[in-house]
Formats: sequence, C-alpha cells, structure tokens
Amino acid sequence: MPAGPLLKDVVLLGGGHSHVHVLKSFAMKPMPGVRLTLIGRDIETPYSGMIPGFVAGHYSFEECHIDLARLAAWTGARLFHAEATGLDRENRRVLLKDRPPVSYDLLSIDVGSAPNLETISGAAQAATPVKPIAELGRRWLAFLERMKSWSGRLEIVVIGGGAGGVELALAIDHRVRAVAKGAELQVTLATKGELLASQAAAARQKMRAVFQRRGLRLVENRATKRIERGSVQLDDGAWLEADAVFVVTEASAAPWFATTGLPLDERGFFAVDDTLRSTADPNIFAVGDCATMLPHRRPKAGVFAVRQGPPLAANLRRALLGQAPQSFVPQSRYLSILGTGDGNAVATRGPWAVEGKWVWRWKDHIDRKWMRMYRE
Repeated sequence: MPAGPLLKDVVLLGGGHSHVHVLKSFAMKPMPGVRLTLIGRDIETPYSGMIPGFVAGHYSFEECHIDLARLAAWTGARLFHAEATGLDRENRRVLLKDRPPVSYDLLSIDVGSAPNLETISGAAQAATPVKPIAELGRRWLAFLERMKSWSGRLEIVVIGGGAGGVELALAIDHRVRAVAKGAELQVTLATKGELLASQAAAARQKMRAVFQRRGLRLVENRATKRIERGSVQLDDGAWLEADAVFVVTEASAAPWFATTGLPLDERGFFAVDDTLRSTADPNIFAVGDCATMLPHRRPKAGVFAVRQGPPLAANLRRALLGQAPQSFVPQSRYLSILGTGDGNAVATRGPWAVEGKWVWRWKDHIDRKWMRMYRE
C-alpha cells in the first residue's frame, strides 16, 4: 500500500510484458499516494519469447512463466484474478466477469490477442489455438501425456506461416519425436502465403532448408478452409490428415473492445497515439498486441511489447503528475531470432540471416536475462 493518503488509482488490466515492467518500475520508485492494481485472467503469465523453447522441451513451465501473485506481492500492488468484459468510462470502472467493477483514475490495457478462428470452419471445435499463450502451456503438457502412449502414424498440422507458426512447428517436431517413441511422426506447416512472408528472402531460404533437412512438410500459398476431426481441408479442395491441429494465424481483437466506445483500428484493436494513450481518452493507455500505434504501425510481436514497458511506465508517471506524456517511436528494423527446436536458431534483421547453435545460445541468454529481471 502507498504511504500517506491515497490520491490516485492506477489499474493495469492484463499481465502482459509491458505491465510486468510497470509493476517493477513503480516498486523500485514508488509515487506517494498512488496505488497500483493488476487485473489478470491468468496468474501465471508466459514470456512469449520462451514458449517455443518450452514446447521443444528446453524450458520447464516455471522457467518461462512469471508468477503475477508473487510479483504483485513484492511490488505492493493489489491483484485481482478476473477477466474483463468491458469498461464503464463515464464512471471510470473496469467491468469484470463474476465480480464487482474496479475503479480507476488511470487505466492501462495489456490483454494480448487471440488467433482469428472465424475464417476457418471448424477451427474453434477441432483445433488448438496458440493464443492466449497462457492457455497453451497447460494444453501442451496434457497433449504430451497423450502422445507418450501413441503408436503408428501421427500427423500434426500447424496452420500459419509467420514466425510463431514456424517456431511452433519445429518445436513440436523436436519434442514429440522424443516423447512419442512409438509414433511415425509427420509435422506439416500450412500457410496461405509464403513462409515468413514479412521477413527477408535470406530468412525464408534458410528456414525452408531447415524444414527439408528435418523432414517437415511445407504447404505454401494454400489457405486452410476447414478443420474436421482427423483432417484439414485446403482452399484448393485437397485434404491433409491431421491427428492434431495447432492454429497460429493472424491475431484478432477481443469482442468487448468494440463495446468500450474507444477508437479502434480497422481490425478492432485499440487505437493509440505515439504516447501509447488512447486517441480519444486521456485516462486510458493500451499496449502490446491489443493496441495499434497509429503513427508507427508494427507487427504484433513480443519484441515490441517488451520495449513498450519503459515508455509506458514513464508516461503513466507523467500523467499522474499532470504532465504531458512523451512520444515514443518503436524501431522499424528489429532483430528476430527464430528457434528451430533442436538447439539451433536463425537470426534475421533487415536483409540478412544467420543460423547456428551460437544463435540459439544468444537467444537463450537474452530470454533468461529478461526473465531474471522479474522473477528474482
């Protein structure tokens, strides 16, 4: 609890990467009269950069998740384990499922996104979505338990050819081969466009070579039309056998965003300016996958959410002091390191790409260092 009289309530809705940094920032340098409240649907929040390594078996569940209850207790923040359903902006309240609303003076939203399953018939019933990432960890551990006793052919299909889909397919292939000793495994990656379409040609070339070397099947430029139990139909009418399907397609916004009256982008995500503040409500900030910086649009990737933490913390402080928030420009070119599941990785930035075990060790060092900042 803050020392002295309580003057301002800052509510952090969602336990994303940026909010984890805000909690630590205010713990290290508290503001008198300011109380932080964290509302999280999941108490253990995953670090997205380490999830493919978790799937591949390189990290335990604990190593790649931050215990929000422990973090909140250390920082002195209130923690409510609840799911948001909307906002009452007139009275400055966050509406929650199955519990009373929570009042705020300043609100920051960092609730992530989910794959858009509506474009694929049957996906919601017959596939495992990779987001929310917090749910994937438990589903994956349960899936591995079932695989231990599997015998005969095992067809796993991953849908989505972006960085997340590529890393997941390779991680699944590595881990399931080690766990399902009696299975004849075939992992297939299906993507409506090119593999790693937003990245350099050098990265695509290296990753296609990895797929070929490892024996994964790659189906490019063919969208998935339908998922049924045991099979996946592509837009050309062809069917793929599928004992399990994982979906890592383009992110979509939560339906309740549209009920808030806040400006949204064309895909339904919160529209924010270059200070990370809503373009229409000075009391609300939004970061991570759930928001779009209109002046500086970037891919919905964890690297940007991590780097929004410090400017968000600084601008929340400025807003509490009645000062104008400062502009923030995310980098336009960024390093992307894609693990291949087997202790190797491909690093790409701009037009170049390199591959090797040293790249994986580099990524592992970066990720573990970030986690130590918020776990120890």
